[in-house]
Order: sequence, then structure tokens, then C-alpha cells
Amino acid sequence: MAIKYITQSTWSHAALYAGDRLDDGTIADDKHTLIEADIKEGVRTVSLNMYCNVHTRICRPVGLSDDEIQQVINYMVQRIGYRYDMKNIFDLARYLIQSPPVPKKHRRKLLALGSGDPTKAICSSLIAQAFQAVSYPILPTINIDENSNKAAVQSQKEILHIRHHSLFAPRDFDVSPYFQVVKPSLLYGFDHNELNWAKKQGH
Repeated sequence: MAIKYITQSTWSHAALYAGDRLDDGTIADDKHTLIEADIKEGVRTVSLNMYCNVHTRICRPVGLSDDEIQQVINYMVQRIGYRYDMKNIFDLARYLIQSPPVPKKHRRKLLALGSGDPTKAICSSLIAQAFQAVSYPILPTINIDENSNKAAVQSQKEILHIRHHSLFAPRDFDVSPYFQVVKPSLLYGFDHNELNWAKKQGH
């Protein structure tokens, strides 16, 4: 809830879909296909059934090669068993309870907290690190490099800087221009005429 408050977002959690690249030997209906950082159990694998009744958003990176995809997944797999970074949550709660006079535009800086322990992580920071391992952008800091002729707009060049992984929140994958929002109900064909509407009384 602290993350949702600071980011003013409806998203409070993020998980990475690894699909059939995670072979855990379970039955098809309960096969573990997601990797996430859980507040109680740490970094773990879970099935899609965990979120079948939860409001979700599917965000897909574009242009990654098979090798890069596997690198991202391997990064996450190697961290299964890591603990959740509770100090990050406690720090956020402390700031919220004290209601510090922090301008809204600086609230994101509160997310750059935590224990600093490499064996601990929160959900969004862990996924951000996995994508940064293959230099895939999420929401990089952009600076404009201008030559001596500042009047020539075409001479300006955007330079992307990697943002520290602790600054990422679940909503960043949704608003990132480099992740495609996937809506399965539209992707596989949608016909509004096939919807089963409840009939109004008297009709």
C-alpha cells in the first residue's frame, strides 16, 4: 500500500512471466510460470492461478532476442529464495506516518531506500534489475545533449541514463513507452454481440 500511495497508482505489485521456460514438473493447470518477490516468502515461483481473480495489467517488452529473454529469466531464477527487503517498506511507512513536507515531484526519491543487501529485493526493483542486465529501458532518465548551435533543434541528441533499480515501482512498466500493454480479450478477437448481458426487468 505504501508503494501505491507514493506513486499514486492502482498497481502495488509486479511479477515476471517466464512461461514454459520454468520447468517445475507440476501439472499443467497449476504450473509455475511467474517469478515474483513476495513480502512473506521472498522471491519465488507461482502459477497464473494466483492472480486469475485479480485486476492485472500485462506489459510486454518489445524487440528482445531469445537469448536476451533467457538472460532476463535466468537473472530472476538465480535470485529465487532471496528475501523481501522489509527495510524499504519500513522506511516508506516511517515517511508516510510522519507526513514530511516532501513535494509530490520528489516523492519518487523516497523509493531509493532499503537495506542495500544484495540478497534482498522488492518486486519492481528485482524485475528492473533483470531488464537492466540486458540494457532494456524501462523509464530511463533522459538528458538533452546540445551542440554549440543551440538554435538547431535537429542537432539535439537524447542521452539515456540508467535509473537506479530501487527507484522503480510497479506502475513504471505500465507507463513505460518501451513495454506494450497486452489485452488478451482484444488480441484474440472480440465481438461485443457475443456478450451475455443481464436483461432489464420488464424487457
